[in-house]
Amino acid sequence: MTTAATDEEPGAHPRFAEALRGLGLQDVLARTRRFPEGTRTAAEAAAAVGCELSQICKSLIFAADGVPVLVLMDGASRVDVERVREELAAGEVTRADAGLVRETTGYAIGGVPPFGHRTRTRVLADRSLLAHDVVWAAAGTPHAVFPIEPEALVAHAGAALVDVRERTA
Repeated sequence: MTTAATDEEPGAHPRFAEALRGLGLQDVLARTRRFPEGTRTAAEAAAAVGCELSQICKSLIFAADGVPVLVLMDGASRVDVERVREELAAGEVTRADAGLVRETTGYAIGGVPPFGHRTRTRVLADRSLLAHDVVWAAAGTPHAVFPIEPEALVAHAGAALVDVRERTA
């Protein structure tokens, strides 16, 4: 069962809803959709929304030389940590643990939105997101997603467009 959200009960995390309002994105907030069965993984989100896996935007936190960095990646692809390391000219890049993700963003893994975080971090967005007219991203909980044009997503996230997707053989 899917439930379309209203502006009064958007399904978005309250802090993320506030961030959307602050950015003048009430229309995005109004289009947020809540799925009680969950959208914790890209596959769950794509199935719930009824879109291609690559139309899901994953918000992933990594640590580059100990400094958190957000990578926005399409749901069908994996991040190539070595490419992230090269992009950032870092010595080491590792996947952040759940504690660092929550500390940095204010959200739990599976619900991290692409912007509206507790702290400002460097953001990399993989170009693969631009392959679609609309992508869906987490709205601060593992049960809510919102649609947004990829160019607007990149702009509001303050992201640098990069190629950090794992290369396929």
